[in-house]
Formats: sequence, structure tokens, C-alpha cells
Amino acid sequence: MHSNFFAMRSDLAACRTLVEGERRRWIITGVAGFIGSNILECLLDAGQVVVGLDDFSTGSRQNLADVRAAVGAEAWSRFRFVEGDLRDAEACREACREGGILLHQAALGSVPRSIKDPLTSHQVNVTGTLQLVLSARDAGVTRIVYASSSSVYGDHPALPKVEDVVGRQLSPYAVTKYADELYASVCAEHYRLTIAGLRYFNVFGPRQSPAGAYAAVIPRWIEALSKGTAGVIHGDGATSRDFCYVANVVQANLRAALAPLPQASHTVFNIACGRATTLVTLYELLRASVAASAGGDAPGAVHEDFRPGDIRHSLADTTRAASLLGYRPTHQIEEGIPLTVDWFLRVRESSEAGAR
Repeated sequence: MHSNFFAMRSDLAACRTLVEGERRRWIITGVAGFIGSNILECLLDAGQVVVGLDDFSTGSRQNLADVRAAVGAEAWSRFRFVEGDLRDAEACREACREGGILLHQAALGSVPRSIKDPLTSHQVNVTGTLQLVLSARDAGVTRIVYASSSSVYGDHPALPKVEDVVGRQLSPYAVTKYADELYASVCAEHYRLTIAGLRYFNVFGPRQSPAGAYAAVIPRWIEALSKGTAGVIHGDGATSRDFCYVANVVQANLRAALAPLPQASHTVFNIACGRATTLVTLYELLRASVAASAGGDAPGAVHEDFRPGDIRHSLADTTRAASLLGYRPTHQIEEGIPLTVDWFLRVRESSEAGAR
């Protein structure tokens, strides 16, 4: 790939300003994943020291290579990588042993995956998270921020979703994320920890993989459209989501890590844009963006059956995050989609050029 392909991204600039000026130690689990690698890139470019944990079950070595190319040798020298599984107590202890601020992104995502194999989802997402929290406690970690999910709202019909009102969870994945929140509350109280849970709403952006049976819808549709293939919409397309560009999520993690939250407390926050977009509208945004970037037309969608365990509508109230964290999304879906499409098309173009 050409030398400036992984130049630092301007979409992360506002996030970097949140931590520049004081060097801290950070721990990122799932560091080779989509969200984790974006946080890593931001922190290293801002002069921070980072320890990362990943087992590459869903993340990729390429993501780490991309970050290294983006930030350069000096910044990369401030990164220490631990290859290991959340279910391995020694790996958790090794990642946490020097203390710092823990940003826990590692998980087995996907509703369909959890329905097919609920036991593994539970072992990684619940047992692994609890083990990590205990390792952080023993190492004197000062703040824990962890990834929860909008799926915890389940079948509660009210919109927008507010943090204190949840329904019945509709999938094993949702249950694991809700269990993490319950454990976080108990651990904060008994072990005098300050913990923030971030309920992500449909995050998208650069480095989100289109590969595999459990790929998220946006990278999957970009991949299909860029090849001239129709994307698949499950259901009638009126299903709606609060899509959130990854730079907003990076910002939320850094703000939750540094905000003056009460000692020995656990607080959950919705992290989203506060706007609902239907799948039909999303598809047309992607279709137009791919056509504009790649040239020519892109095919319309095909429809298949609804997927079991999916909720019909999702929309976040982000008042609490705005009030307590100062969170304000910098990228709405209209800004995030072109950035994401551009990233994926450049990656694909460079990969094809390298293969020739």
C-alpha cells in the first residue's frame, strides 16, 4: 500500500484533543477489533501509553498493522501488546498489571451468533468480563469503561430509549450485556471501583469487517455494492436503528474515562446520535455513496425474512451522556457514511493492486 494510505484521520482529531497534554497509561481489550483499533490509533497519536489485549477471534492483525502505519514508529513504541483470551486469567492479569485506565471493548458480538452458540457468548462476554474486572481491581486500575449494547433494551416499546427503563432481552447476546451491567454495579459497590458502561447503538466506520457470517450490515452492504451485487435487507426495510459513527464512540470512551464521575459508582450511558434511520434509507445512502465514489450505478436491495432476536426500532436519548460526560456526536450518519465508504473502497483498491 502506498505510504500515505494510513495517514492519521481527521475524523479523530477532536478525540485526540481530549487527552493531549498529559500522558496516561491505558488498557484496551479487543484492541485489534474495529472499535478498539480506532481508540488505539487516537490514543497513540495523542502521546499516550497503551497496553492492548486481543486473541484475534474477531479482531485482526491487519488492524494493528494499519494503526502502526498510521501513527509511526515513535508512537508505536508506546504500545505493548498482550495476545490472550478474556477467559484466561493470566492474560487479564498481564494486561492490567501496570494499572491505568481500562477501556474494555472485547466481546463476542452478534445476535445470530449468540443464538447459535449461547454458551461461548456467555463465557467470553460475562465470565471473561468479570475476570477482567477483578484483575483490574487487583492491579489498582483507576477507571473502567466497558462496552455494553442497546440490545439490553429488548422488547420495551418506548422511544427514545432512556438508561433506566429496559425491557425483556431478546437474545443471549443481549442477556450477556445486561449481565455485565449487573456485575459492574455490584463490583463498583463492593470493590470501590468507578465504572462506566457505554450502551452502543449500531456503530459503524473504518476497520469494521465485512467478512464472515456475523458481519454488521454496513460493511456487508458496502462490500456487496462495490462488487455490483445487491445487499440483503432482512424484513420490509422499515426497521430503524440509531447508527453511530465510530469517532463518536472513541470520543465517548475518552470522556467516560476522564469525566468526574463519583467514586465507587457505576453509570450506564447511551452512546448514539439520537436519530433513527430505516434500513431502506440506510441502503440508499450507501448506494449513492458507493456510486459516487466508485462510478456507475449500484443495484437496489433484495429482501429476505426477518432475523430472530432482532428488535424492530431503536433510538437513543443521549441526555445523560451529554450532561455527565460532555458527549456530543461530531459525525451524523450523513458525514460518517462517505468516510466509511471511502475507507473501504481504498482498502479494496489497495488490496487488489497488491494482489496483481
